[in-house]
Amino acid sequence: MKPKKEFGRTEGCNRCGRKRGIIRRYGMHLCRQCFREIAPQLGFKKYS
Repeated sequence: MKPKKEFGRTEGCNRCGRKRGIIRRYGMHLCRQCFREIAPQLGFKKYS
C-alpha cells in the first residue's frame, strides 16, 4: 500500500517557522515579514 501523500506546507520560515507567505527564491525560505526585516542586510534595495 502506498503511503499517504501529505498536503500543505511542510517546512516554514527558517527564521520564525511561519508557514504562510514563504519566499523561496534563491533558496531563502523566509516568510515575507522576516524578509522585509533583513532584506537590507542581504543587499536588497528598495526603489521608489
